[in-house]
Amino acid sequence: MSVSNPWNLGGLTLTELGRRLWDESQKDELLGRAAQLSYYALLALFPALIFLTALMGLFSVQSFMPELMSYLRNVLPADALSMVQRFLTQVAEGSGANILSLGALGALWASSSGVTAIMDALNVVFGVKEDRRPFWRVRLTAIVLTTGLAGFVIMSLALVLYGPTIGRWIADLMGFDVVFTWIWNVLQWPIIATLMLIVVAAIYHICPDRRHKRWRWVTPGSVFAVLMWLLVSLGFKAYVDNFGDYNKVYGSIAGVIVLMLWFYWSGMVLLLGGEINAEIEKAAAEGKAAAGEARRTKQAA
Repeated sequence: MSVSNPWNLGGLTLTELGRRLWDESQKDELLGRAAQLSYYALLALFPALIFLTALMGLFSVQSFMPELMSYLRNVLPADALSMVQRFLTQVAEGSGANILSLGALGALWASSSGVTAIMDALNVVFGVKEDRRPFWRVRLTAIVLTTGLAGFVIMSLALVLYGPTIGRWIADLMGFDVVFTWIWNVLQWPIIATLMLIVVAAIYHICPDRRHKRWRWVTPGSVFAVLMWLLVSLGFKAYVDNFGDYNKVYGSIAGVIVLMLWFYWSGMVLLLGGEINAEIEKAAAEGKAAAGEARRTKQAA
């Protein structure tokens, strides 16, 4: 069995991988780093929404704001959703096609701060230091990733909001019947899930300051992060909407508190996914070194 394949878990059993994951999570202080990510994510959220809404203005997505809110309602708790909805509505009313405005560029710079926080946290997870990339390269990488994430969000929204229309257009163009349209409407969700896996894998590949290894589109860590993010988001939403009394305790800032908690758990699963990949790579390197040592010992004998 080759340990170079990440799906072989570096030669580790699930029990051993779980033990290593627990030990390294405590050593790397993932709880505190997830809290740090939630803080920076909240600071970067509204500049990111300004930039994203400016991009959306190029595609006239504002008219589909009710549909967008209905989909966000599936993963965001009601308190957090209402705050995001008010902000998006206000920004959308004033957004236009001038994407190169100073305001949009400033929002892009500010929102990239959240990505730099992810880069710092993943450096710790993968056991590397930020010593090969100068400041300008770190910030440029963060801006490119932020723009790429914005493009991913827009592409996903296009599939969600325009999916049936796209399916009917392709069916009419190619002369297919209604079965193709139904298949397209079903396949749009696996396509979105695949895009999420690729985006998370790209974050794990690009963000840490290490010598890039072979690019893998899907990794065990990215699968774990995406699945756990969905479970955590849906579970947290169900708890807040049905059992949490944040409005009574926190009043008007309940939306901020709930949003920060959601960011916290999202950051936690992202870091845990990176930790899984890091431990698999470390075990694979250890197995390769042990095999090389055994080979040299055998040759010497």
